[in-house]
Parts: sequence; C-alpha cells; structure tokens
Amino acid sequence: MQIVNKDEFQKITSSGYTLVDFYADWCGPCKMLGPVLEEVDKEYPDVDFIKVNVDNEADLAATYKIMSIPAVFLFKDGQVVAKTGGLQPKESIKAFIDQHKA
Repeated sequence: MQIVNKDEFQKITSSGYTLVDFYADWCGPCKMLGPVLEEVDKEYPDVDFIKVNVDNEADLAATYKIMSIPAVFLFKDGQVVAKTGGLQPKESIKAFIDQHKA
C-alpha cells in the first residue's frame, strides 16, 4: 500500500474506487490493520488502496473530519461513499467494500 501526500491523494481518489486508510505511526491498532488491508488489497485489483498519515497530512485529516484512527474511507470518483473505523478483521473489510461497491 502506498503512503500518499495531499497531491497524490487527490489524483488517486479522483477516479474509480479507492480505499483510504487514515493512520499514524504511533497508533497500535493502525499497525495491526495495515497487514489486513495489504491482504485485502490483493483480492481487489479494481480498487486502489492507499494510506494517509494524519500527522503528516493534517489538512486532509481535517477535511475528512478524522477524529479517531484507524479510519477507513471508500471513495468512488473522488466522493466518499462509505467510512468505517477501528481495527477490523479481513472479512469485515471485505464486506465493507462489497457492500458499498456497485
């Protein structure tokens, strides 16, 4: 999964489906969620998976009102279609994507 800055974020999320993991290096649950998302990434070749470090990209965190992390957002063509938070198992992440992806 690619860690992106604000400019890369805008470009990647502007078309198609993108799953965004808002995280921080000091966050224990974020560290545990990372490998889960990497596994799910392999099963969804039509979805881009990216990470945003909320400490480095405070403007993005503020724009999307990130109050707790990890926060996982699903975008379609630049628009948020769903969001969820906290450490979740692989099956929950897959169900989250499947439920909100047309």
